[in-house]
Amino acid sequence: MQTTKLSGHPIISQLLSFVPREIVDKAAETFQSDRYYKTMDTWKQLVFMLYGVVSKAQSLNSLCKCLLFLGQKLSYLGIYKLPASSTLSDANRKRPNEVHGYIYYLLLAHYRAEISDSYLSLPINGEVSPDRVKLMDSSTVTLWTDVFKGTGRNPMNGKKKGGLKVHAVLPLDNMVPELIWLTPASSNDKDFLGQLKPQRGEIYVFDKGYVNYGVYKKWTESGSFFVTCLNENATYEVVSEIRADIHDFLAGGTILDQLVELKTNEGPLKARLITYKAPLTGKVFRFLSNLFDFQSHTIVLLYKNRWEIEPFYKKIKQNFELGYFFSDSREGIKTQVWMVLIANLIFSVIHKRIKEAEQFTTLVSMARANLISYVCFQTILKTNCLAAEERNLEIVQLDIFGIEQGGVLRKKEKSP
Repeated sequence: MQTTKLSGHPIISQLLSFVPREIVDKAAETFQSDRYYKTMDTWKQLVFMLYGVVSKAQSLNSLCKCLLFLGQKLSYLGIYKLPASSTLSDANRKRPNEVHGYIYYLLLAHYRAEISDSYLSLPINGEVSPDRVKLMDSSTVTLWTDVFKGTGRNPMNGKKKGGLKVHAVLPLDNMVPELIWLTPASSNDKDFLGQLKPQRGEIYVFDKGYVNYGVYKKWTESGSFFVTCLNENATYEVVSEIRADIHDFLAGGTILDQLVELKTNEGPLKARLITYKAPLTGKVFRFLSNLFDFQSHTIVLLYKNRWEIEPFYKKIKQNFELGYFFSDSREGIKTQVWMVLIANLIFSVIHKRIKEAEQFTTLVSMARANLISYVCFQTILKTNCLAAEERNLEIVQLDIFGIEQGGVLRKKEKSP
Protein backbone atom coordinates (compact mmCIF):
# COMPACT_ATOMS: atom_id res chain seq x y z
CA MET A 1 0.00 0.00 0.00
CA GLN A 2 1.36 3.39 -0.97
CA THR A 3 0.76 6.54 1.03
CA THR A 4 1.35 10.15 0.06
CA LYS A 5 2.16 11.05 3.66
CA LEU A 6 5.62 9.49 3.70
CA SER A 7 8.71 11.45 2.75
CA GLY A 8 12.17 10.31 1.75
CA HIS A 9 13.66 12.61 4.40
CA PRO A 10 13.13 12.94 8.17
CA ILE A 11 11.40 16.09 9.40
CA ILE A 12 14.69 17.65 10.59
CA SER A 13 15.94 17.40 7.00
CA GLN A 14 12.65 18.74 5.67
CA LEU A 15 13.01 21.80 7.91
CA LEU A 16 16.60 22.41 6.82
CA SER A 17 15.58 22.11 3.17
CA PHE A 18 14.20 25.63 3.65
CA VAL A 19 17.79 26.85 4.05
CA PRO A 20 19.39 26.82 0.57
CA ARG A 21 22.96 25.58 0.87
CA GLU A 22 24.21 28.36 -1.41
CA ILE A 23 23.05 30.93 1.16
CA VAL A 24 25.15 29.30 3.88
CA ASP A 25 28.13 29.01 1.53
CA LYS A 26 27.82 32.68 0.61
CA ALA A 27 27.75 33.71 4.27
CA ALA A 28 30.71 31.46 5.12
CA GLU A 29 32.73 32.91 2.25
CA THR A 30 31.81 36.48 3.17
CA PHE A 31 32.94 36.08 6.79
CA GLN A 32 35.64 33.44 6.11
CA SER A 33 34.03 31.47 8.93
CA ASP A 34 35.36 28.06 7.79
CA ARG A 35 39.01 29.04 7.44
CA TYR A 36 40.27 27.47 10.66
CA TYR A 37 37.81 24.57 10.97
CA LYS A 38 38.41 21.10 9.57
CA THR A 39 35.25 19.28 10.65
CA MET A 40 32.77 21.74 12.22
CA ASP A 41 32.02 24.05 9.30
CA THR A 42 29.30 26.72 9.31
CA TRP A 43 26.71 24.40 7.73
CA LYS A 44 27.18 21.66 10.33
CA GLN A 45 27.02 24.12 13.21
CA LEU A 46 23.78 25.50 11.75
CA VAL A 47 22.27 21.98 11.51
CA PHE A 48 23.23 20.94 15.04
CA MET A 49 22.26 24.21 16.70
CA LEU A 50 18.95 24.42 14.83
CA TYR A 51 18.17 20.90 16.00
CA GLY A 52 18.97 22.02 19.55
CA VAL A 53 16.69 25.08 19.62
CA VAL A 54 13.78 23.25 17.97
CA SER A 55 14.08 20.12 20.13
CA LYS A 56 14.60 22.34 23.20
CA ALA A 57 17.68 20.50 24.41
CA GLN A 58 18.63 22.01 27.77
CA SER A 59 22.41 21.66 27.61
CA LEU A 60 25.14 21.16 25.06
CA ASN A 61 25.78 17.64 26.32
CA SER A 62 22.08 16.81 26.06
CA LEU A 63 22.05 18.18 22.51
CA CYS A 64 24.99 16.03 21.42
CA LYS A 65 23.53 12.91 23.09
CA CYS A 66 20.17 13.46 21.38
CA LEU A 67 21.94 13.71 18.03
CA LEU A 68 22.92 10.04 18.48
CA PHE A 69 19.28 9.06 17.92
CA LEU A 70 19.47 10.55 14.43
CA GLY A 71 21.89 7.82 13.40
CA GLN A 72 22.51 8.15 9.67
CA LYS A 73 19.50 10.36 9.09
CA LEU A 74 21.71 13.44 8.78
CA SER A 75 23.34 11.90 5.71
CA TYR A 76 20.53 13.56 3.75
CA LEU A 77 22.19 16.84 4.79
CA GLY A 78 25.70 15.70 3.87
CA ILE A 79 26.64 14.96 7.49
CA TYR A 80 28.04 11.48 8.22
CA LYS A 81 29.76 12.03 11.54
CA LEU A 82 28.20 13.42 14.71
CA PRO A 83 30.16 15.99 16.71
CA ALA A 84 31.82 15.71 20.09
CA SER A 85 30.45 18.24 22.55
CA SER A 86 33.87 19.90 22.77
CA THR A 87 33.98 20.42 19.00
CA LEU A 88 30.57 22.08 18.90
CA SER A 89 31.44 24.11 21.99
CA ASP A 90 34.59 25.46 20.32
CA ALA A 91 32.62 26.44 17.22
CA ASN A 92 30.04 28.27 19.33
CA ARG A 93 32.75 30.09 21.25
CA LYS A 94 35.05 31.05 18.39
CA ARG A 95 32.96 31.43 15.22
CA PRO A 96 31.58 34.99 14.88
CA ASN A 97 27.82 35.12 15.40
CA GLU A 98 27.54 37.65 12.57
CA VAL A 99 27.80 34.87 9.98
CA HIS A 100 24.54 33.36 11.25
CA GLY A 101 22.97 36.81 11.38
CA TYR A 102 23.91 37.22 7.72
CA ILE A 103 22.33 33.85 6.93
CA TYR A 104 19.14 35.05 8.63
CA TYR A 105 18.99 38.23 6.54
CA LEU A 106 19.67 36.32 3.30
CA LEU A 107 16.87 33.87 4.16
CA LEU A 108 14.55 36.76 4.96
CA ALA A 109 15.21 38.31 1.55
CA HIS A 110 14.67 34.89 -0.06
CA TYR A 111 11.23 34.35 1.56
CA ARG A 112 10.03 37.95 1.98
CA ALA A 113 7.23 37.64 -0.59
CA GLU A 114 5.92 34.41 0.95
CA ILE A 115 5.57 35.67 4.51
CA SER A 116 3.62 38.84 3.75
CA ASP A 117 0.05 38.85 5.08
CA SER A 118 -2.40 39.49 2.26
CA TYR A 119 -5.29 40.03 4.69
CA LEU A 120 -3.55 43.19 5.95
CA SER A 121 -3.98 44.88 2.57
CA LEU A 122 -6.65 47.33 3.79
CA PRO A 123 -5.23 50.74 4.81
CA ILE A 124 -5.31 51.61 8.50
CA ASN A 125 -8.30 53.93 9.01
CA GLY A 126 -8.42 54.17 5.22
CA GLU A 127 -5.19 56.19 5.12
CA VAL A 128 -2.02 54.18 5.84
CA SER A 129 -0.94 51.00 4.05
CA PRO A 130 0.34 48.33 6.51
CA ASP A 131 3.45 47.70 4.42
CA ARG A 132 4.66 51.19 5.37
CA VAL A 133 4.43 50.52 9.12
CA LYS A 134 7.42 49.22 11.10
CA LEU A 135 7.13 48.24 14.78
CA MET A 136 10.08 48.63 17.15
CA ASP A 137 10.63 47.17 20.59
CA SER A 138 13.07 45.15 22.68
CA SER A 139 12.89 42.17 25.02
CA THR A 140 15.43 40.86 27.53
CA VAL A 141 16.61 37.25 27.65
CA THR A 142 17.79 36.35 31.15
CA LEU A 143 21.15 34.57 31.40
CA TRP A 144 22.68 32.52 34.21
CA THR A 145 26.03 34.15 33.55
CA ASP A 146 27.08 37.79 33.69
CA VAL A 147 28.87 37.66 30.32
CA PHE A 148 26.38 40.37 29.30
CA LYS A 149 25.66 43.00 31.94
CA GLY A 150 22.18 42.61 33.41
CA THR A 151 19.69 45.34 34.19
CA GLY A 152 18.26 46.52 37.49
CA ARG A 153 19.78 46.79 40.96
CA ASN A 154 22.23 44.34 42.45
CA PRO A 155 20.51 41.80 44.74
CA MET A 156 21.15 41.76 48.48
CA ASN A 157 22.44 38.18 48.32
CA GLY A 158 24.30 36.56 45.49
CA LYS A 159 25.27 37.97 42.11
CA LYS A 160 23.11 39.77 39.57
CA LYS A 161 22.24 37.65 36.56
CA GLY A 162 23.32 38.72 33.12
CA GLY A 163 20.93 39.49 30.32
CA LEU A 164 20.83 39.95 26.56
CA LYS A 165 18.50 42.53 25.04
CA VAL A 166 17.02 41.72 21.64
CA HIS A 167 15.96 44.81 19.69
CA ALA A 168 13.74 44.16 16.68
CA VAL A 169 12.06 46.02 13.83
CA LEU A 170 9.02 44.15 12.52
CA PRO A 171 7.00 45.05 9.42
CA LEU A 172 3.32 45.07 10.27
CA ASP A 173 2.46 43.09 7.14
CA ASN A 174 4.50 39.96 7.96
CA MET A 175 5.60 40.04 11.63
CA VAL A 176 9.05 38.56 10.93
CA PRO A 177 11.90 40.88 12.06
CA GLU A 178 13.70 42.68 9.27
CA LEU A 179 16.31 44.08 11.65
CA ILE A 180 17.79 42.60 14.85
CA TRP A 181 20.30 44.21 17.20
CA LEU A 182 21.72 42.34 20.20
CA THR A 183 23.04 44.29 23.19
CA PRO A 184 23.65 43.77 26.93
CA ALA A 185 20.44 44.12 28.93
CA SER A 186 21.85 47.21 30.64
CA SER A 187 21.95 49.19 27.38
CA ASN A 188 19.45 51.99 26.82
CA ASP A 189 16.75 51.44 24.22
CA LYS A 190 17.33 54.83 22.62
CA ASP A 191 20.85 53.73 21.60
CA PHE A 192 19.16 51.49 19.05
CA LEU A 193 17.93 54.54 17.13
CA GLY A 194 21.51 55.26 16.14
CA GLN A 195 21.79 51.81 14.50
CA LEU A 196 18.59 52.23 12.52
CA LYS A 197 18.67 53.59 8.98
CA PRO A 198 15.07 54.66 8.40
CA GLN A 199 13.64 54.42 4.91
CA ARG A 200 11.96 57.40 3.35
CA GLY A 201 8.15 57.24 3.58
CA GLU A 202 8.08 54.50 6.22
CA ILE A 203 6.39 54.93 9.62
CA TYR A 204 8.20 53.67 12.74
CA VAL A 205 6.04 52.98 15.79
CA PHE A 206 7.66 52.55 19.21
CA ASP A 207 7.18 53.30 22.91
CA LYS A 208 8.59 56.21 24.91
CA GLY A 209 11.72 54.25 25.85
CA TYR A 210 13.22 55.28 22.49
CA VAL A 211 12.94 59.03 23.14
CA ASN A 212 15.52 61.08 21.24
CA TYR A 213 14.27 64.38 19.83
CA GLY A 214 17.45 64.94 17.83
CA VAL A 215 16.91 61.67 15.95
CA TYR A 216 13.24 62.53 15.43
CA LYS A 217 14.27 65.80 13.80
CA LYS A 218 16.69 64.04 11.42
CA TRP A 219 13.97 61.57 10.47
CA THR A 220 11.53 64.38 9.73
CA GLU A 221 14.08 66.14 7.51
CA SER A 222 14.82 62.90 5.62
CA GLY A 223 11.14 62.07 4.99
CA SER A 224 10.72 59.28 7.55
CA PHE A 225 7.90 59.24 10.09
CA PHE A 226 7.39 58.16 13.69
CA VAL A 227 4.60 57.56 16.19
CA THR A 228 5.37 57.26 19.89
CA CYS A 229 4.16 58.17 23.37
CA LEU A 230 5.23 61.42 25.01
CA ASN A 231 7.15 61.20 28.29
CA GLU A 232 5.32 62.57 31.33
CA ASN A 233 8.12 65.03 32.10
CA ALA A 234 8.55 66.30 28.52
CA THR A 235 8.63 70.06 27.97
CA TYR A 236 7.29 71.68 24.83
CA GLU A 237 5.67 74.81 23.47
CA VAL A 238 2.20 74.75 21.93
CA VAL A 239 2.04 76.46 18.53
CA SER A 240 -1.61 75.77 17.78
CA GLU A 241 -4.32 73.38 18.85
CA ILE A 242 -7.72 71.97 17.98
CA ARG A 243 -9.79 71.11 21.04
CA ALA A 244 -12.69 68.70 20.67
CA ASP A 245 -16.06 69.34 22.28
CA ILE A 246 -16.46 67.57 25.62
CA HIS A 247 -19.48 65.68 24.32
CA ASP A 248 -17.32 64.21 21.52
CA PHE A 249 -14.76 62.59 23.82
CA LEU A 250 -16.84 61.96 26.93
CA ALA A 251 -17.09 58.25 26.07
CA GLY A 252 -13.61 58.17 24.55
CA GLY A 253 -11.80 59.77 21.62
CA THR A 254 -9.46 62.61 20.70
CA ILE A 255 -9.40 65.44 23.26
CA LEU A 256 -6.66 67.67 21.79
CA ASP A 257 -4.84 67.83 18.47
CA GLN A 258 -1.85 70.16 18.93
CA LEU A 259 1.10 71.41 16.92
CA VAL A 260 4.06 71.66 19.32
CA GLU A 261 7.75 72.50 19.33
CA LEU A 262 10.37 70.49 21.24
CA LYS A 263 13.94 71.63 21.83
CA THR A 264 16.88 69.72 20.32
CA ASN A 265 20.58 70.54 19.88
CA GLU A 266 19.94 70.94 16.15
CA GLY A 267 17.06 73.38 16.61
CA PRO A 268 13.33 73.11 17.38
CA LEU A 269 11.41 70.02 16.35
CA LYS A 270 7.88 70.60 15.15
CA ALA A 271 5.59 67.68 15.91
CA ARG A 272 1.97 66.75 16.39
CA LEU A 273 0.68 65.92 19.86
CA ILE A 274 -2.57 63.93 20.12
CA THR A 275 -4.27 63.68 23.53
CA TYR A 276 -6.60 60.70 23.47
CA LYS A 277 -9.01 59.11 25.96
CA ALA A 278 -9.39 55.32 25.76
CA PRO A 279 -13.09 54.37 25.48
CA LEU A 280 -12.93 51.24 27.69
CA THR A 281 -10.55 52.29 30.46
CA GLY A 282 -10.92 56.06 30.39
CA LYS A 283 -7.12 56.38 30.54
CA VAL A 284 -5.61 59.39 28.77
CA PHE A 285 -2.64 58.98 26.39
CA ARG A 286 -0.50 61.53 24.59
CA PHE A 287 0.89 60.47 21.21
CA LEU A 288 3.75 62.31 19.49
CA SER A 289 4.19 62.10 15.72
CA ASN A 290 5.41 63.96 12.63
CA LEU A 291 2.42 62.78 10.57
CA PHE A 292 0.64 66.06 9.90
CA ASP A 293 -1.64 65.05 7.03
CA PHE A 294 -3.57 62.16 8.61
CA GLN A 295 -6.58 62.08 10.89
CA SER A 296 -5.83 62.02 14.60
CA HIS A 297 -7.54 58.63 14.95
CA THR A 298 -5.15 57.16 12.36
CA ILE A 299 -2.21 58.04 14.64
CA VAL A 300 -4.01 56.44 17.58
CA LEU A 301 -4.58 53.24 15.61
CA LEU A 302 -0.95 53.17 14.46
CA TYR A 303 0.24 53.20 18.07
CA LYS A 304 -2.35 50.60 19.02
CA ASN A 305 -0.78 48.28 16.43
CA ARG A 306 2.54 48.57 18.27
CA TRP A 307 1.37 45.85 20.65
CA GLU A 308 1.48 43.37 17.76
CA ILE A 309 5.23 43.04 18.39
CA GLU A 310 4.66 41.53 21.85
CA PRO A 311 3.30 38.19 20.50
CA PHE A 312 6.49 37.85 18.45
CA TYR A 313 8.73 37.85 21.53
CA LYS A 314 6.32 35.56 23.35
CA LYS A 315 6.29 33.19 20.37
CA ILE A 316 10.05 32.73 20.11
CA LYS A 317 10.52 32.35 23.88
CA GLN A 318 7.74 29.75 24.20
CA ASN A 319 8.48 27.66 21.12
CA PHE A 320 12.28 27.62 20.94
CA GLU A 321 15.09 27.17 23.45
CA LEU A 322 15.97 30.51 25.02
CA GLY A 323 15.80 29.42 28.64
CA TYR A 324 19.00 27.34 28.55
CA PHE A 325 22.03 28.23 26.49
CA PHE A 326 24.50 25.81 24.92
CA SER A 327 27.42 28.19 25.52
CA ASP A 328 28.50 30.67 28.17
CA SER A 329 30.46 32.79 25.69
CA ARG A 330 29.32 35.99 24.01
CA GLU A 331 29.51 34.51 20.51
CA GLY A 332 27.75 31.30 21.53
CA ILE A 333 24.86 33.07 23.23
CA LYS A 334 24.29 35.41 20.29
CA THR A 335 24.61 32.49 17.87
CA GLN A 336 21.81 30.66 19.67
CA VAL A 337 19.57 33.72 19.42
CA TRP A 338 20.21 33.85 15.67
CA MET A 339 19.34 30.14 15.45
CA VAL A 340 16.02 30.81 17.17
CA LEU A 341 15.29 33.60 14.68
CA ILE A 342 16.18 31.33 11.74
CA ALA A 343 13.90 28.61 13.16
CA ASN A 344 11.10 31.14 13.60
CA LEU A 345 11.52 32.23 9.97
CA ILE A 346 11.42 28.63 8.68
CA PHE A 347 8.26 27.81 10.61
CA SER A 348 6.68 31.11 9.55
CA VAL A 349 7.19 30.11 5.91
CA ILE A 350 5.65 26.68 6.57
CA HIS A 351 2.77 28.35 8.44
CA LYS A 352 2.01 30.44 5.36
CA ARG A 353 2.33 27.51 2.96
CA ILE A 354 -0.26 25.47 4.82
CA LYS A 355 -2.56 28.54 4.84
CA GLU A 356 -2.32 28.73 8.65
CA ALA A 357 -4.29 25.47 8.94
CA GLU A 358 -2.71 24.93 12.37
CA GLN A 359 -1.65 27.30 15.12
CA PHE A 360 2.02 28.22 15.06
CA THR A 361 2.64 26.66 18.48
CA THR A 362 0.98 23.40 17.40
CA LEU A 363 3.06 23.33 14.24
CA VAL A 364 6.34 23.67 16.16
CA SER A 365 5.37 21.14 18.83
CA MET A 366 4.43 18.57 16.15
CA ALA A 367 7.83 19.00 14.51
CA ARG A 368 9.66 18.82 17.86
CA ALA A 369 8.03 15.52 18.78
CA ASN A 370 8.73 13.93 15.39
CA LEU A 371 12.06 15.30 14.18
CA ILE A 372 13.29 11.84 13.11
CA SER A 373 9.99 10.75 11.54
CA TYR A 374 9.82 10.27 7.78
CA VAL A 375 6.27 11.60 7.51
CA CYS A 376 5.76 14.46 5.05
CA PHE A 377 5.43 17.35 7.48
CA GLN A 378 3.46 19.81 5.34
CA THR A 379 1.06 17.11 4.16
CA ILE A 380 0.27 15.86 7.66
CA LEU A 381 -0.34 19.43 8.84
CA LYS A 382 -3.17 19.75 6.34
CA THR A 383 -4.72 16.39 7.30
CA ASN A 384 -7.76 16.51 9.57
CA CYS A 385 -7.95 12.75 10.20
CA LEU A 386 -6.55 9.52 8.77
CA ALA A 387 -8.62 7.63 6.23
CA ALA A 388 -9.50 3.99 6.93
CA GLU A 389 -6.89 2.58 4.57
CA GLU A 390 -4.20 4.70 6.22
CA ARG A 391 -5.00 3.21 9.63
CA ASN A 392 -4.17 -0.29 8.49
CA LEU A 393 -1.08 -1.20 10.49
CA GLU A 394 -0.77 -4.85 9.39
CA ILE A 395 2.26 -4.13 7.27
CA VAL A 396 4.22 -2.36 10.00
CA GLN A 397 3.39 -4.08 13.31
CA LEU A 398 3.23 -7.58 14.72
CA ASP A 399 -0.18 -9.25 14.87
CA ILE A 400 -0.39 -9.20 18.68
CA PHE A 401 -4.12 -9.90 18.84
CA GLY A 402 -5.95 -12.67 17.11
CA ILE A 403 -7.74 -11.91 13.89
CA GLU A 404 -11.10 -12.39 15.62
CA GLN A 405 -10.23 -9.93 18.36
CA GLY A 406 -8.88 -7.19 16.10
CA GLY A 407 -7.81 -3.83 17.46
CA VAL A 408 -8.80 -0.20 17.43
CA LEU A 409 -6.41 0.71 14.65
CA ARG A 410 -6.84 -2.40 12.55
CA LYS A 411 -8.66 -2.17 9.28
CA LYS A 412 -12.17 -3.54 9.50
CA GLU A 413 -15.13 -3.79 7.21
CA LYS A 414 -16.23 -0.42 8.51
CA SER A 415 -14.06 2.49 9.46
CA PRO A 416 -14.05 3.09 13.25
